[in-house]
Amino acid sequence: MTHPAVKHIVIVGGGTAGWMTAAAMAKVLLGDFSIRLVESDDIGTVGVGEATIPQIRQFNQALEIDENDFVRQTQATFKLGIQFVDWGRLGDSYMHGFGILGRDRGLLSFHHYWLKAHLAGKVSAIGPYCLNVAAALQGKFMRPPDLGAESPLSSIAYAYHFDAGLYARYLRRFAEARGVRRTEGKVKETVLRPADGFIEAIVLDSGEKIPGDLFIDCSGFRGLLIEQALHTGYEDWTHWLPCDRALAVPCTSVGPPTPYTRSTAREAGWQWRIPLQHRIGNGYVYSSAHISDDEASARLLANLDGVPLSDPRPLRFVTGRRRKFWNRNCVAIGLAAGFMEPLESTSIHLIQSAVTLLLSFFPDQGFDPVMTDRFNEKSTMEWERIRDFLILHYHATERSDTTFWNDCRTMSVPRRLLDYMDLFRHSGRFYRENEELFTQTSWVQVMLGQRITPRSYHPLVDLLSDADLDAFIANVRHIIERCADTMPPHEKFIARYCAANPPA
Repeated sequence: MTHPAVKHIVIVGGGTAGWMTAAAMAKVLLGDFSIRLVESDDIGTVGVGEATIPQIRQFNQALEIDENDFVRQTQATFKLGIQFVDWGRLGDSYMHGFGILGRDRGLLSFHHYWLKAHLAGKVSAIGPYCLNVAAALQGKFMRPPDLGAESPLSSIAYAYHFDAGLYARYLRRFAEARGVRRTEGKVKETVLRPADGFIEAIVLDSGEKIPGDLFIDCSGFRGLLIEQALHTGYEDWTHWLPCDRALAVPCTSVGPPTPYTRSTAREAGWQWRIPLQHRIGNGYVYSSAHISDDEASARLLANLDGVPLSDPRPLRFVTGRRRKFWNRNCVAIGLAAGFMEPLESTSIHLIQSAVTLLLSFFPDQGFDPVMTDRFNEKSTMEWERIRDFLILHYHATERSDTTFWNDCRTMSVPRRLLDYMDLFRHSGRFYRENEELFTQTSWVQVMLGQRITPRSYHPLVDLLSDADLDAFIANVRHIIERCADTMPPHEKFIARYCAANPPA
């Protein structure tokens, strides 16, 4: 049976989620489509998702956005990775760098060769064997030049730090220029079809009734459509990720922006530091069961680089996800779909991923349950894999100096995560499942950084003589150091290509 095409799309909520959705649909859905976004200036957005991962570049490139213009307009800086301070033990520091780790040889990943040398006491940290890590810690950045696959410079992977509010405005201009209609207003009522419970229309506080075929819920934690109207349900992950509050505050910059995000473990959570061109974004993500709001605020303000530009803004959340991301003719995107703390900067990626997947599974008005079920299965898999990667940071620690860290260190964790950790601890091996977001390089860097040191390495490494192994390891490090030396300082790269005007 042939069903009518979906023609009228209604997006409820703006912010990063709403305008990313609108911009992508306006770019892809050419022809007789109506895209309408409803938002209210009276309702604020969370706006703390200022750090991203390299996949955001694919989204911007798909929209054919000029990178230099985007960086200028959003006061952005470049990001080569995330530095983690005090996570494994107090005094520890390691970097989760994007891109390539060392140089693979034959069938084996580089870290197996490094492991043999490390277990023999010949090398220490693995960070110096990743160009992104070496460059980030020196404050260097450049876009990857086309020098061929042999040069590490050709494989530089990067993301951005940007002002999420400015990014939403940037995408709003993009979307409206391509026919997206914005309506100012608040949703007062959701009208369901009596026959099947699908959403027929939304009614605004002005009395206007807006019908649609497909509804996208970008209304944030409230989940106006997915939860308040459709009662989809929520899966709570607080027992694994116990932080349930955050305080966010910008401060003045006191030096050149670093090309990396910093995450510093605190007594009851962690503090982020995200450098932009015009300010530094800061926040404390914490467990209210382990520290009071006033204590968290005091700790955050005491650990800023510069002068705070506002009072800390509070945010309360429950880590987890909707039981269905797509329910009937409604798809939840962004915080309406769930919340994953920004420890690995995945918030904006989950928006991007949902929009991309929705366009891949774009329905007709029959809303085939086979399609929606598959969408939900793939989305659930991605959320759960990211969840497990975040849990790893908390659970794989030797810290016992506070009740919070004791609780995290001794808690039970998902079976899949335990299997990943056990396999790596025993053999140094990791196998990525299906299309999960984080690669072997990411898992290896974080597990090593969190003090999971393998007892052994892949036996095929022993086919290389000790002398050849030493020479190989030394050569990789030498090449990484030479490449980092050739890169310009991050702030000079920005000044040359994409410096923003000072904000009013």
